Amino acid sequence: MINPRSRKPPYQQVGEILKARIESGELPREERIPSESELVREFEIGRTTARRAVAWLRETGLVETLPGRGTYVL
Repeated sequence: MINPRSRKPPYQQVGEILKARIESGELPREERIPSESELVREFEIGRTTARRAVAWLRETGLVETLPGRGTYVL
């Protein structure tokens, strides 16, 4: 899970875990990724950290957020 001693910020650690799930097929194309609330519970992080992790995935081009519908794997 999240390593508090890592040099990487928590949002990037969460983003990389989700990226690995996408690349392995655990989160397939067009599948909705966990919501911010689900990420908060799963990783025991704050909502801001969850939001930044999703933004990081968007910036890498792995996901797309559809307002009111969620964030989906591209």
